[in-house]
Amino acid sequence: MPPKRKKTASPKRVLQPLPQNSCWIESDAYDRRAYNSLRSESPSLAEVEKNGATFLPHFPSLLQDLFCLLFKYNIIFLKEEDALPSASLNRILLNSLQQGKLYPILRELTLLDEAKAGLCTLLLGEGLLTILKSEKVLTRRDMFDLWDIKKQEEILGEKREELEEAEKLAEELPSAEGKKNLEKAKERLEGELDGAEASLRHKARQLKEDLGQLENKLTSHFQAEAIKVAQQLEDAAEEAEHWGVTLGSGYRSPPGRKLELGKRLAGNEKLKKLARMVGRMKFHALALRKKIFERSSEEILEVERGDFVSRLLPHELLTLSHPILRKDFQRRFLDQELLQYSLRGIEEKGKGPMVVCLDGSSSMAGEKEIWSKAVTLTLLEIARRQRRLFRSICFSSDDTPLQILDMNPRAHYELEMEKVMDLAEYFPGGGTDFQKPLDAALDCLKKSRYKKGDIVFITDGECQVTPEWAERFRDEKEKLGFSLYSILIDVGPSSLGTLKEFS
Repeated sequence: MPPKRKKTASPKRVLQPLPQNSCWIESDAYDRRAYNSLRSESPSLAEVEKNGATFLPHFPSLLQDLFCLLFKYNIIFLKEEDALPSASLNRILLNSLQQGKLYPILRELTLLDEAKAGLCTLLLGEGLLTILKSEKVLTRRDMFDLWDIKKQEEILGEKREELEEAEKLAEELPSAEGKKNLEKAKERLEGELDGAEASLRHKARQLKEDLGQLENKLTSHFQAEAIKVAQQLEDAAEEAEHWGVTLGSGYRSPPGRKLELGKRLAGNEKLKKLARMVGRMKFHALALRKKIFERSSEEILEVERGDFVSRLLPHELLTLSHPILRKDFQRRFLDQELLQYSLRGIEEKGKGPMVVCLDGSSSMAGEKEIWSKAVTLTLLEIARRQRRLFRSICFSSDDTPLQILDMNPRAHYELEMEKVMDLAEYFPGGGTDFQKPLDAALDCLKKSRYKKGDIVFITDGECQVTPEWAERFRDEKEKLGFSLYSILIDVGPSSLGTLKEFS
């Protein structure tokens, strides 16, 4: 009788790894850090990413790819076998943008510019969200198919992990009975793995066919959104630059803040008018102030960064004689990064805060709103130069909450551009109440460690106040030593009654 042949263990199966890339464009650590920094600094970009992730399984990766497509100098796409099948829609969208006629124009605006590339990514993401929500190109069923493939990829990954774990256990078990049972379990897992792989291949092939039928329609819609974005991007970038020049904040804004500013300016005609008016007012106001104080004495306060050649530290001037350091000097001059003396005039010493009460009632709508806010922002720039704290109080009727914004609480009285935009966009409407905002202004002046504060009251209407309140206000005014200046817009002499009593 021939001897029984020993049953050998089945050979170890070599598993082909499933692609882990949901992004189609190669990126390095710098690219990823730049995009992640934008996302952390820009609530709008984070919100679009969050909303898009409810429609498409790899929407965050799509936004990162769009950013790289616009920002990077060298664009390298991964091979199809190196990316997840559930991200195949992303490749179609990226191709539609790259092959469109507007791509060279967008790329010229955004190449190696984090803020503009981020803004373009944000606007394209919002446009794509509009397409997805309409379901005119991709139906709900198409989106479910993408999620189904992603789920199948997760199942396949789990089956592979289980099989790898079973093979490790088979090597460690000493008993023949245990190995026999484990071999049966491995055979079962291999069958399930084969089924999962076949199912994924079938669904991926079907999805590719379905998306191929939708590609032309999807491309035309996405390129139409790119046309809108190109115009918005150019306008928003120009207006953001205008705002930055008009309201010099004294520091360089991070790209994420520039992105938010550009987003809020895109297509907002009111803010464009306001920026132009602030620029004109600021020019005349600073020219007048310079004329008044041109002979005022000044003293050195500290060292700061800037581009005033007459106030540069001596060692900065020495670099001009060196051929290499001269180029670095020119670069830092353009970036306002040269070390210079900070001077303080007598009129800037120990002044209290400036508080502007801004009427936001319904009668101020239109040109009066823009004019009054232009005055407010011009005063904000003057307060910054005088090293004074600045608070704006926007008011309307008694039952409407005040909008109170501290516009320059940072070190060196730097402006907070987000609050500038909040002030520019806010308009409550309603009636007019004087007592509530003036009480809030008094509270601010009481907390200041300096006297000689100023309240500027801007309105177009008349409001009655109680005699008791008026008397108390006059007492506080004398006690705190502040001045109240009233600016009445488009009103006659008969409307001066209330404010004339204590202005």
